[in-house]
Amino acid sequence: MNDPIEDSGDYSRTEPLHLTVPDASYGRRLDQVLAELLPQHSRNRLQGWIKDGCVQVDGKPESEPKRKLLGGEHLVVDEPLDSLTLAEQPEDIPLDIVFEDETILVINKPAGLVVHPGSGNWSGTLMNALLHHVPGIDQVPRAGIVHRLDKDTSGLMVVAKTIEAQTDLVRQLQARTVRRVYLALAAGAMKHEGTVNEPIGRHPQQRIKMAIVPENRGGKPAITHIRILDLFTYTTFVECSLETGRTHQIRVHMAAIHHPLVGDQVYGKNNPKLPPFHRQALHATRLGLVHPLTGLKMQWEVPMPEDMRDLVDSLRYG
Repeated sequence: MNDPIEDSGDYSRTEPLHLTVPDASYGRRLDQVLAELLPQHSRNRLQGWIKDGCVQVDGKPESEPKRKLLGGEHLVVDEPLDSLTLAEQPEDIPLDIVFEDETILVINKPAGLVVHPGSGNWSGTLMNALLHHVPGIDQVPRAGIVHRLDKDTSGLMVVAKTIEAQTDLVRQLQARTVRRVYLALAAGAMKHEGTVNEPIGRHPQQRIKMAIVPENRGGKPAITHIRILDLFTYTTFVECSLETGRTHQIRVHMAAIHHPLVGDQVYGKNNPKLPPFHRQALHATRLGLVHPLTGLKMQWEVPMPEDMRDLVDSLRYG
């Protein structure tokens, strides 16, 4: 769940740093050279700054960490306010709360909201919202977040308000007892429903993507159960139940069976026969778990947001 988000505004930058690339750095990568010139910062952080447009080479913005240098270039580093500081700032971001008690919080996440801070998304995230809404949740690792939804996926998430609750929920996720059901619109008229049991790992060439990867090459077990709800001319309305929770799992599995999600610009292909949609058509509609404190089985369900509902209705009713 690492998609980019629009810059939220003022980063309160410090004065830009002006650096000269040593002649001995001929042929070396920009991120490597910056790591040597600015040893107080990690290479990962510097790579993030480059990708976020914070670095200029000879007066021109450079967004590729792997760019090879010749030596002698003039670098300008517009160093932002420390990213970790931004990530830890409470922000008054509205939350659609479905359930809340002293132990857990269940929210209906809107499409467009990034869950956890990362490169290019150091503020305006669900974590920032949680830090504002739940005083003291900064004492819980990751502000109580135990699972994620992609930026452009909507729907239900559970957040732990205590360390004990977080430990219990993580154990439930590992034991595959948390029930997570999604609604999705897939490309093509599906002829069969069933289960996709294919391991998922980082794509070997395109690092921002996930892919079907054998377990002996780093892939992790991933199981998705698929049920057909409605068939249209060029698309299929489906329900996907997760047995595991890998990054981009439904999107990768649906693409693997040649039915990528409508609107998925990462795993799908442009197809003029598909209805236009501004995000992947995916919504986490149902969530079930055992309450960490009471031991009671609980379940919540939320309908599709308006954009996805309108999309399905336009296909169903014309």
